Amino acid sequence: MNLVDRAKNLILTPAAEWDRISAETHTVQGLYTGWIMILAAIPAIAAFIGYSIIGIGVFGTSYRVPLVSGLSSAIATYLLTLGGVYVFALVIDALSPTFGGEKNFMQAFKVAAFAPVASWLAGVFSILPALSILGLLGLYSLYLLYVGLPRLMKTPAEKALPYTVVAILVGIVISLIAGAVSAFMLPGRPPGL
Repeated sequence: MNLVDRAKNLILTPAAEWDRISAETHTVQGLYTGWIMILAAIPAIAAFIGYSIIGIGVFGTSYRVPLVSGLSSAIATYLLTLGGVYVFALVIDALSPTFGGEKNFMQAFKVAAFAPVASWLAGVFSILPALSILGLLGLYSLYLLYVGLPRLMKTPAEKALPYTVVAILVGIVISLIAGAVSAFMLPGRPPGL
């Protein structure tokens, strides 16, 4: 699996690429080391560079997140993203029978691993905080999830949209929890909180 070709194909021809992914044999470890750990690092590193090294300029003033705080945040975000992919796969697998799909953890893990590609790639825009709004292009990952879920989890077409919506809502909850944990771990938080 060539990382660049896989990412390009998921973005440009998602249906055909999901069909290829569905037929492939992967391991959780292989997907982590050859895909997730590499791509999930993009937004974390870009945000660290953008907010701690380049800084945010507003009305002639500039602000930089202190290096230790920025590095701590990047590491926490990265590690929570890695864990979040696994938890999201568990959720996708658990929800599948509810929407007429097959329960298959490895297929669910492939969905959780490959669907966020647009979001991870769009994270590069954080390297220049003024361009970070372009990170919204990462919302294309929601479409990738919609296309991938029925193909990999064998969900009937009429249940693909509700399955995707529920998976997205659970994904948002996972992200909010990860964000709260990340904020709790940052240095400089008030004592007792």
